[in-house]
Amino acid sequence: LMQVGADGSADAQAKARAEQLLGLLRQGGDFAALARQHSGDPGSARRGGDLDWFARGRMVPSFEVAAVALQPPGGLSEPVKS
Repeated sequence: LMQVGADGSADAQAKARAEQLLGLLRQGGDFAALARQHSGDPGSARRGGDLDWFARGRMVPSFEVAAVALQPPGGLSEPVKS
């Protein structure tokens, strides 16, 4: 999770950072370690980015659509704005 201001400030910066981290993951980076270090969500950051199971309708729609579409399960997607 890359946080931005409610007014969209730092949106481009957050997207660039997310794309940089995605590049590291595609090169074999450790997802849990990167999440612990860079996530803007303290709860999931402590768990290495693990969100646990969640029912449909619990997450922001754009995130949920991307999460359930991952192939193979546990795969990577492009950054998602939510």
